[in-house]
Amino acid sequence: MPKLPLSLRKRRRRIALSANLFLERLKVVTIVGARPQFVKASGLSRELRKMHQEILVHTGQHYDHSMSGVFFEDLGMAPAEVNLAVGSGAHGAQTAAMLKGIEDVLLTEKPDWVLVYGDTNSTLAGALAASKLHVPVAHVEAGLRSYNRRMPEEINRVITDHLSNLLLCPGETATRNLSLEGISKNVHVIGDIMLAVLEWAKQHAGSRFLTVLDSLGVKEKKYVLATIHRSENTYDPERFSEIVKALNSINETVIFPIHPRARKVISAGNYALKPHVHLVEPLGYIEMVALTASARLVLTDSGGLQKEAYWLAVPCVTLREETEWVETVQAGWNVLAGSSSEKILAAVRSFAPPSSRPPLYGDAQVAAKCVELMESVLA
Repeated sequence: MPKLPLSLRKRRRRIALSANLFLERLKVVTIVGARPQFVKASGLSRELRKMHQEILVHTGQHYDHSMSGVFFEDLGMAPAEVNLAVGSGAHGAQTAAMLKGIEDVLLTEKPDWVLVYGDTNSTLAGALAASKLHVPVAHVEAGLRSYNRRMPEEINRVITDHLSNLLLCPGETATRNLSLEGISKNVHVIGDIMLAVLEWAKQHAGSRFLTVLDSLGVKEKKYVLATIHRSENTYDPERFSEIVKALNSINETVIFPIHPRARKVISAGNYALKPHVHLVEPLGYIEMVALTASARLVLTDSGGLQKEAYWLAVPCVTLREETEWVETVQAGWNVLAGSSSEKILAAVRSFAPPSSRPPLYGDAQVAAKCVELMESVLA
């Protein structure tokens, strides 16, 4: 039999290796700890568990039912196989406790991959523990940069990217950011996993979209949705006062699902909210999607909500001086107002996005792309 050309022989070996890998189960330890990570993990876990073994480790960074349990229920996720129950605390103490707990899990399980999401202390602890034990790290939402090193999240994401073996980016801007830092190997644009989860939520919501509006006594497009949780806003009295001043000056209903960090600041300080600003307890994922979709405008410092507002065609005013999701600003559907009450009010009153919205951050196939890349890169 004639010998195949070298190029075809190499390709045949690659195909055979790929086929064998599909028959083998990968063992993946996934690290989550905060609400946005539960959302992202729900979409990827469903795909990952079709073929492979996943061990979900919940660090306990968000630990009460309103910040954790209700999200697992809403997203159709089984409880985590491991809950480290670390809880809140100073960055150093919290990250150290996570690091030890995750290391113990990795030594026991000996996984093929550690999968981390985003930019929290849980993300950093997972990447550090894995890299020290020479376990490959896959980072979903790699390459995002605010270029503000005062943000704890910025430190977490930069270090995680430099420790990762597979960098899964939501868009081209993220890959350029990584290239500027000398990271080019195993960098892939796969889109944003949250888009697939959002579509899943819309399909499974049923009557809950109308129910949540009725329970809060609001009508569609007749209110502003506000969320504040970042330390740069909640722990800076001047910034927080300016944001509260803006909320109090808005001449329409404001629905304000209150993050525990913001509630603590309001309770401890002299921040009186006017009657049109309705504080509500943290909501489940589907309820938050319903509130976002039906709002006239979103005011937020959340990265996830900036994207969801864009996908749901709701104008967004971001309460920061910078954003990692620059494409939403470039498209004209997101405006940066910082914490200035004057800028926030001007945006609330006059911000009008364009009639068109270019598609951003991929499609519903993101989860499948992630799993395929984890299979092939390990091969």
